[in-house]
Amino acid sequence: MKLQTKEKFSFLRLAHYLARVDSDYGEKEHEIIEEYCVEMGIENDDIFDVDTFDLEDTLKNFKTKKSKKIVMLELMILIHADDSFDFKEKELIQDINKTFGFSKRNMDYFSQWGKAVASLYEQGQLLIEEE
Repeated sequence: MKLQTKEKFSFLRLAHYLARVDSDYGEKEHEIIEEYCVEMGIENDDIFDVDTFDLEDTLKNFKTKKSKKIVMLELMILIHADDSFDFKEKELIQDINKTFGFSKRNMDYFSQWGKAVASLYEQGQLLIEEE
């Protein structure tokens, strides 16, 4: 909810791209993207087209350091959702960070935080499903 409207749509397209970059768009990634949509108050219909997606143009829409941090933190949750940090995902995150300019230390913190949140999300889902 802290992103501007244009940033929200850009973030959603970026999340879709990241979820598909390893050619394995799984149920966990789908659930997290749906949660993003609910949180941001936007629909997930027809928001992403891989053929027209442009990473550089999308990243230009994030102007503030705060919005860039939000994007990185949320993308790290998505990356760690399936317990697999694929080479293509790492490469994409590095490309994003070339534009955003965070230090290696910050990137490590973002990744650790994303891994912890993804784990807590999964635990919460299991608790909800228990009878």
